[in-house]
Amino acid sequence: RLEQEDPDRGANVLRYRTNDEDQRDGPPRNPSHRHSHPSSTAEPAAAASPPTLKGTINGMELPDVATARRQIGRALFGIVAGPEGPANRARIHNTPGPRWFSEDRPVRRVHRDASMFVGGLSALLLQSLHPLAMAGVAQHSDYRGDPWGRLARTSTFLAVTTFGTSGDAQRAVDRVRGIHTRVRGTSADGRTYRASDPHLLEWVHIAEVHSFLLAHQLYGAAPLDQQGRDDYVADTARVAMALGVPSPPRTEQQLNERIAAYRPELMSTAAAREAARFLLLTPPLPLIARAPYAVLAAASVAMLPPWARTPLRLPHLPPVEVTVVRATGRILVGGIRWALAANPDPAV
Repeated sequence: RLEQEDPDRGANVLRYRTNDEDQRDGPPRNPSHRHSHPSSTAEPAAAASPPTLKGTINGMELPDVATARRQIGRALFGIVAGPEGPANRARIHNTPGPRWFSEDRPVRRVHRDASMFVGGLSALLLQSLHPLAMAGVAQHSDYRGDPWGRLARTSTFLAVTTFGTSGDAQRAVDRVRGIHTRVRGTSADGRTYRASDPHLLEWVHIAEVHSFLLAHQLYGAAPLDQQGRDDYVADTARVAMALGVPSPPRTEQQLNERIAAYRPELMSTAAAREAARFLLLTPPLPLIARAPYAVLAAASVAMLPPWARTPLRLPHLPPVEVTVVRATGRILVGGIRWALAANPDPAV
């Protein structure tokens, strides 16, 4: 069992107490002579600090929970934001100046939530169904050789345009548009493509927004109401227009209608299936991270509609998805949220 260690010294530390100690010392002492009821107005000891769980089991020292939480949070943030993440975060959040979105806008609420881990992976799977968009990724992106670098660049762009100053947001958009002018080629079926094509840009945009919004509704800390969802879509339209989408959707209904309009263009391709296998089954992860990632991958797949899974040869098991997958997904996302909260302003 757990007991408080040395409360007379003001040390608010918990440790494991063994059965041998219980037998030697007798029943635990009544602490009422030291600690008053929570409703008491007695002033707490000045030296008290938040409880930390530590101790030993079979000679193995347990980590301080607060320290472990910070370490996990930093590791997660490092994966998403890359080695320059802390410096970018400080610049994005601390640079004074006007922003594209005020603090109360839904786009900030969605993009800072841990549900983005699920939404981001699901968005990549959905985007891959457009053969021309997927051809551009396969031929011009090093997503297999440097998946975490690509993730860091994408997350930094989202963070800058959502939380950064208007000047920084516009510069980030200008850099992406410059890259798009150089991405062009021919797909496997002989059609030419350009990354700057407004039609392809719109597909990438709506697939991303749909996935982020759905993930937030399923796994977010505080899901949006209908007005909030419409406002989120309208917020993201501001970035889409800056990137070259002439008339992006501005309500959730328009978003769903636009996705339905693209369905005749979506299909199964070898490049899309290969990308799905890589993203879901063989990402470069240490052994300890594979089980949590499997939960994340299952939650991401479960968000896709049946018509999007069949071309990627992904399973569709509704009873399992609405029970086991969703429950474990919420536990995982809650754990990610808990860890990231130990490090301020995690711009995902």
